[in-house]
Amino acid sequence: MNVKLTAGWFYGAAVIGLSLWILHSFLTALLAACVTAIASWPLYTRFASRMPRRMGRSAVSLGFTLAMTLFVLAPMIVAFGAVLGEVNALLAEIAAADKYGIGVPDWLGKVPLVGPWVAARWQSELAPAGGVLLWAQRADSTALLGWAQSVGQFVVRHVFIVLFTILTLFFLYEEGESLARKFRRLLHHHIGERAEAYVHLATRALRASVNSMLLVALFDGFATWGAYAIAGVPRAAVWAAITGSFALVPFVGYVAVAALSLRLVLAGATVSAAVSFALGCLVLFVGDKVIRPLIARHATRLHFVWVLMSCLGGFEVLGLIGLVIGPVVLSLARELWEQRVRDLPAEDTPDRREHDVFDTAADAAAAGDD
Repeated sequence: MNVKLTAGWFYGAAVIGLSLWILHSFLTALLAACVTAIASWPLYTRFASRMPRRMGRSAVSLGFTLAMTLFVLAPMIVAFGAVLGEVNALLAEIAAADKYGIGVPDWLGKVPLVGPWVAARWQSELAPAGGVLLWAQRADSTALLGWAQSVGQFVVRHVFIVLFTILTLFFLYEEGESLARKFRRLLHHHIGERAEAYVHLATRALRASVNSMLLVALFDGFATWGAYAIAGVPRAAVWAAITGSFALVPFVGYVAVAALSLRLVLAGATVSAAVSFALGCLVLFVGDKVIRPLIARHATRLHFVWVLMSCLGGFEVLGLIGLVIGPVVLSLARELWEQRVRDLPAEDTPDRREHDVFDTAADAAAAGDD
């Protein structure tokens, strides 16, 4: 294919490149808003159809944007507040116990390989009264300050992303139909008749990815609530909310289960810690290995391993929004691959060439035998 590089081509490429450079700080917010708008568009159309006709499009878009913001952010804020509350309670308990010294747990020395060494260090560092305070005073204050600064920058950046996501989401609800028509027209012009199929596949995969995230988080939250209640965990509902929120990302929910188990071990409830760890891991395993693939596989037409790798790879590249973008991209890649294979001429297919090679080899062997 010959590409004619005209002055207009260079001008367009320069404008697009400069635009992307200017907006690169807002890329995450734009992607998050687009994903949210596409995933929730059927709900928005139902919401808009039930609103009074005297309400303008801007008022309807604003109302639905506020509703989506409350629906998405409220559980995350509650979970984040619960994490901070548990951390504060743990630090208070450690400070209270440090006045008399924190004794070595009986089970720690029985842990294979590292148990005796950790128990000896614990006995020398934390068992004496005020040991935790002395250990904290020896810590590098510069490193602690840098860590606190990094946390502050992380929080500020994500507040910035959330605010611009909400603003962009309002714009997409208001102008979404017009933008969708123009986008489909542009794709149809450059790709042809297949453009509509690609758009349908991407939309279906995106909504399936979002649904799988939400349903897995809800399943893990409610199921671990029951598991923690059986194990006798204090504030089981709070820890279940934390686990469900962490379970949005594959394998991250295990961090919450491990943290809870460690919390119970430090409190001396080893049996409760073992039961909650076993049941919590079982729930997360079912959510990640059974429910998530069942929901996403039908729409994305990807096997479980590809769904998992696309989620984790997208999360590594784009953060939380990559959990949705990753399966969509791999679904389109799979469709392009299959379309390319279908378009191959029949005489060039690998199956036929392979049979020809085998047939030739078989004929040569037969001739040699003769």
